Amino acid sequence: MPLKKSSADMVAEARSRIREIESSEAIPMLDDPEVVFVDLRDPRERERTGHIPGAFHCPRGMLEFWVDPDSPYFKEVFAQDKTFVFHCASGWRSALSVATLQDMGFDAAHLSDGFTGWTKAGGPVEGKPD
Repeated sequence: MPLKKSSADMVAEARSRIREIESSEAIPMLDDPEVVFVDLRDPRERERTGHIPGAFHCPRGMLEFWVDPDSPYFKEVFAQDKTFVFHCASGWRSALSVATLQDMGFDAAHLSDGFTGWTKAGGPVEGKPD
């Protein structure tokens, strides 16, 4: 049975209605205490490539539950009145995630070029294997 909508279509729709931040714009935000970077990648991706210093790790499968204050899985980090910038490896998962959060009423942005773009732009990385 053919799909009604492809994953690429869904990402494009999400990107058309969410706030996107390029790595070159995001790197200076790293030192801003009012900004929280959230890494949606799988733990194995983080182990393999490192992570943005200070980024909060939230596995994609738990996002909606960790953000929802009525969920038994709620994480206090998401109760802060700060700017949240979500990212994955390439910007696809984070685009879909931020669109979903927007539907929930949670204000967030995403790193449009993902962690890959972050590293290409010279953004700092910690935890990268030797």
